[in-house]
Amino acid sequence: ARLLERDVLASRVREVEEENRQIRLQLSQSQGLAAQPERANHSECSRSPTAEKCELIHVACVCAGHNASRDVVTLVKSILFHRRNPLHFHFITDTVANQILSTLFQSWMVPSVQVSFYDADELKSEVSWIPNKHYSGIYGLMKLTLTKALPSNLSKVIVLDTDITFATDIAELWAIFRKFTEKQVIGLVENQSDWYLGNLWKNHKPWPALGRGFNTGVILLYLERLRRIGWEQMWRLTAERELMSMLSTSLADQDIFNAFIKQNPVLVHQLPCFWNVQLSDHTRSEQCYTEVSDLKVIHWNSPKKLRVKNKHVEFFRNLYLTFLEYDGNLLRRELFGCPSQLQHALEELDEDDQCYDFRRERIMVHRVHLYFLQYEYTPTDDGTDVTLVAQLSMDRLQMLEAICKHWEGPISLALYMSDAEAQQFLRYAQASEVLKNRKNVGYHIVYKEGQFYPVNLVRNVALRNVNTPYVFLTDVDFLPVYGLYDYLRKSIVQLDMANTKKALVVPAFETLRYRLSFPKSKAELLSMLDMGTLYTFRYHVWTKGHAPTNYAKWRTATTPYKVEWEADFEPYVVVRRDCPEYDQRFVGFGWNKVSHIIELDAQEYDLIVLPNAFMIHMPHAPSFDISKFRSSPSYRYCLTTLKDEFHQDLSRKYGSAALKYLTAQRNI
Repeated sequence: ARLLERDVLASRVREVEEENRQIRLQLSQSQGLAAQPERANHSECSRSPTAEKCELIHVACVCAGHNASRDVVTLVKSILFHRRNPLHFHFITDTVANQILSTLFQSWMVPSVQVSFYDADELKSEVSWIPNKHYSGIYGLMKLTLTKALPSNLSKVIVLDTDITFATDIAELWAIFRKFTEKQVIGLVENQSDWYLGNLWKNHKPWPALGRGFNTGVILLYLERLRRIGWEQMWRLTAERELMSMLSTSLADQDIFNAFIKQNPVLVHQLPCFWNVQLSDHTRSEQCYTEVSDLKVIHWNSPKKLRVKNKHVEFFRNLYLTFLEYDGNLLRRELFGCPSQLQHALEELDEDDQCYDFRRERIMVHRVHLYFLQYEYTPTDDGTDVTLVAQLSMDRLQMLEAICKHWEGPISLALYMSDAEAQQFLRYAQASEVLKNRKNVGYHIVYKEGQFYPVNLVRNVALRNVNTPYVFLTDVDFLPVYGLYDYLRKSIVQLDMANTKKALVVPAFETLRYRLSFPKSKAELLSMLDMGTLYTFRYHVWTKGHAPTNYAKWRTATTPYKVEWEADFEPYVVVRRDCPEYDQRFVGFGWNKVSHIIELDAQEYDLIVLPNAFMIHMPHAPSFDISKFRSSPSYRYCLTTLKDEFHQDLSRKYGSAALKYLTAQRNI
């Protein structure tokens, strides 16, 4: 049955794709339409036989925190998948959700989609006086303030909870506004549980409601009319009156909406129940449809979410999971057949260039979802805090628990993953006791696109989202010595890094053993080095990468010492957060860290080796990109070309001071 349901969904996917293709074809043939596809009032659009598909649809959502920000992405995907109209999303957010969603939409670059944000903090005073028992807290009351929060010239909006999944084009819901009578101002679906009937348990006393009441997970708000009748004053008077006996709300804004409708039934337009099929326990949702194909909107309004009981829950769950793991890059398709800025940039590239794929990667814009999991950080008072910065993909997940055990300070990790892999990571993190208990780790998803691993772009995402004054730039397959976090903070003070340009080098070693008794001190490490259990990092394949660290001197050093830059030097360093970013032209294997150290040296950073710091590289299978480098002459040719272009850019930035890097490279 599950396979059959997936086949039905796959068939629907193909149908929608074909419908969208036909619509784009019609629209592209409409004279002048391609000029400004996002303007809902474009004159040619209004005269088009497909004018309704040009109308701009407004959607509002209240979203606060890390978890709700993840949920709203699935909602948006389901809307974008079916839509044929330009959209304008209005998000009422806290600071966290604003940062996450603004970055996501800027990097997603979905055509014919506008996004606006409104500060929930500025609205809290409007509803903070209302006692509320609902788990959504104060944000569960924010929908009452939309006439004030949203622009005064916005006349209509669809308001959605974050736990909604669309199974049809949202334009069908928008069209219901035309069915409102002159007095109707709110469109709602009847509540599908017995909550407002007051018979769920003994002494159950719900807020007053009209009949079964209405559910506010999906609302059509006629803002213009609501403002005209004095909505803000009316809902306040309703809430004040009922709170005298009810003392608090149980279902947040829904209780107040229902009490208002009870007093003013002429103002509500009842929507067909398939526009909000409510999957909470004890609902009558199965009476809303005879076939699952009749469904329009699914509402996961039970705290149990996907574990809720329902005869067709497997179908609903599969539909939800499809959008949860759906490749968001596919939703970048052009609605009206107009090329995007990205497409224009790609068209300017020479497809006959042997390095076309490399150059394409450099202008590719990857979707980024910051703080995928809960994140908490409290700055230190002494201004010496340092964040471990690294990047990884799915095949390095097993390193996360070990790193968290070795490093107690804040961590910023960028993970290069597909939408489906991001959900696998979420399940992995939620099942790990170690990761669940660490709130000072920022996980930032960079979604996969293209054939290369954009390693430096991913590193930069982790670097940009650091909250400490200093960063430890490392790779995820290295484990730092226990206590390195505290040692680095002391070194930062001793070496006056706040007032000088220094890059503190953490010497790198490696083991070929998958099981290692990790050395707890420098003395233990030196003993293991002498016994052949450990080696200096890459001494047998790439000595130049770390030779300038001067391991012989490090063995006996008791104080920090300065080393000079040499060609191909790529140490792991601690620097101020305002250091240069990694050069994103280098993708896959080769020169991605070397180029960064060159930039540090060009900006006159002193390279200082720390005498009691070290890190050990743990063994793993070779990456796909290093295999391509070794097997492909074209890959190696393009890497050489990119190096030459990098040196040219260095010369433009640093003048004659950059000549030493080019000379050193030619002497290799």
